[in-house]
Amino acid sequence: MTTIAFIGLGNMGNPMAANLVKAGHQVRGFDLVADNLTTAAANGVTISDSAAAAVDSAEIVVTMLPAGKHVLAVYGDIVAAAGKGTLFIDSSTIDVDSARKAHAIASEAGMLSIDAPVSGGVGGAEAGTLTFMAGGSKEAFAKGEPILQPMAGKVVHCGDAGAGQAAKICNNMILGISMIGVGEAFVLAEKLGLSHQALFDVASTSSGQCWSLTTYCPVPGPVPTSPANRDYKPGFAAALMLKDLKLAQEAAQSAGAVTPLGAEAAQLYALFDAMGHGGTDFSGIVKFLRGDVA
Repeated sequence: MTTIAFIGLGNMGNPMAANLVKAGHQVRGFDLVADNLTTAAANGVTISDSAAAAVDSAEIVVTMLPAGKHVLAVYGDIVAAAGKGTLFIDSSTIDVDSARKAHAIASEAGMLSIDAPVSGGVGGAEAGTLTFMAGGSKEAFAKGEPILQPMAGKVVHCGDAGAGQAAKICNNMILGISMIGVGEAFVLAEKLGLSHQALFDVASTSSGQCWSLTTYCPVPGPVPTSPANRDYKPGFAAALMLKDLKLAQEAAQSAGAVTPLGAEAAQLYALFDAMGHGGTDFSGIVKFLRGDVA
């Protein structure tokens, strides 16, 4: 049994912490939202009065927070409360520069650290099938991998500090672009009198096949488990896709990479969000492409 502090018990953090409890670890949690603490307690997490209290004597610290500024602020508060050699795992999706700064804060305090953002959404968090993309030293990854496994379907060591975040934003740029492409194809098919099922049956077994089509099909019917069958109730909200696409564009500008499709995808999701649909599943972009939203 390992003592783990888990900071950030929202939609993703709570089921992740619950899976650590199920794996036999002692998990001490903290969040600023009272309802999140209530849910965590029901899942077997021991609630702490503060982030620093949760970290005190913990062997592992996991953070799942909204943005880089939050991660850096929390790291600034809690490193002093942690013992030397404590492993810090940040599973937030943040910009690469902030991830590297977080590594530096941990290193200067004598801590090991990995950035380990995830893919798989709330469903993956609940099922313990998330993909973790980890960046950090081999020593830190070796210590962290057994902790990640109860929450994971796959854990990949992507490289040194910040490499996990780099992999995450590249992956989600692919996802955002491909969902728009799949949505456009269904809209065109509708105009041409082709049924959703017919297009799905062809594209899902030929060169148009992709995850956005076969697992997360943006129209109702062909994939019964996709959000399109639940009025686009999010597994992964459009606002979160927009966040990741913006991070990808910031990274592209910083690195001097040309990503015209990524830029266009960011603009389309920004319009969708500005029209009040940020809380809709990101696959709902098909409604925007169809002209069904105002």
